[in-house]
Amino acid sequence: MSSQDIPEENLPAERATDEHNAAVGIADEQNPFADPGLPPHEHRVQDIDERAAKRSERVVAMLFTLSMLATIGFIASFVTIPADKSVFIWPLGHISGLNFALGTTLGVALFAIGAGAVHWARTLMSDVEIADDRHPIEAAPEVRAKVMADFRQGAKESALGRRKLIRNTMLGALTLVPLSGIVLLRDLGPLPEDKLRHTLWSKGKLLVNMNTNEPLRPSDVAVGSLTFVKPEGLEEHDEEFQTEIAKAALMIVRLQPDNIKDKRELEWSHEGIVAYSKICTHVGCPISLYEQQTHHVLCPCHQSTFDLSDGARVIFGPAGHPLPQLRIGVNDEGYLQALGDFEEPVGPAFWERG
Repeated sequence: MSSQDIPEENLPAERATDEHNAAVGIADEQNPFADPGLPPHEHRVQDIDERAAKRSERVVAMLFTLSMLATIGFIASFVTIPADKSVFIWPLGHISGLNFALGTTLGVALFAIGAGAVHWARTLMSDVEIADDRHPIEAAPEVRAKVMADFRQGAKESALGRRKLIRNTMLGALTLVPLSGIVLLRDLGPLPEDKLRHTLWSKGKLLVNMNTNEPLRPSDVAVGSLTFVKPEGLEEHDEEFQTEIAKAALMIVRLQPDNIKDKRELEWSHEGIVAYSKICTHVGCPISLYEQQTHHVLCPCHQSTFDLSDGARVIFGPAGHPLPQLRIGVNDEGYLQALGDFEEPVGPAFWERG
């Protein structure tokens, strides 16, 4: 069906183009660049037949709905498909099922939004060509008024207010598709939960010498000595060794009980043997320097200094709080053991320390 088959009164109204048509001319020797004007406008079937317009509207709404379903499928795939699941896809072969599902659903969601918008513009929005002469960059008041009038006319011709099905499904698709990006943020790394608040130390765990890999007795620790220990059962070949030792690394020092100033430190020690976290509370460097006469330990990174005779309080440097102390005792066999975990997070402060 073409516009020639439709009575003039049934054709949609077009904006006036008299001003532009007035400038149309014929090229000749005196005016070789005359404006040839615009070709006659051909109406689309949707401009003439409301049933065809309704069909296009349903197609656009279907595409936006498909985008919403694909976004939901993306989120469902991310939650339910294991990361190590492999599937066979011809001709790609064996690939990650999660990656295939995420790529397919996100691609469909984005394509459906784009295809719906393009189909909407090509079939339902006005396709009348508008030609404007070049003008200075600074717009005159009448030009600004014309722009606003054109905008209002374009908004009216888009039929966004009248075609509520398209509007609502488009808003639903545009609202849901950003959720894909939010869900992807979850895959940046595992959630810390309360892992930063706990270590491998627990009641009954033996203190094992890092150098000899043997449990320690009180007699093995001399006055003024510094010994680094790890929890019983943690071995260097373990997959999580570096992660766990970064929280559980411990240093023990034997002091004369009379030299311990802090009451809780004395109660948590055994015969003057005190156990403190080796992880500096500034940025997490391992503490390794000990001064016997002053009972001070020094972090070599930024020179934070802690007094082990006074609750490991900070006496110099940028560290923000004392080293956490581990409560220790001896078991029935006479070996040093932990009487629980640290009562506060080890290492530097973090945002959810509380």
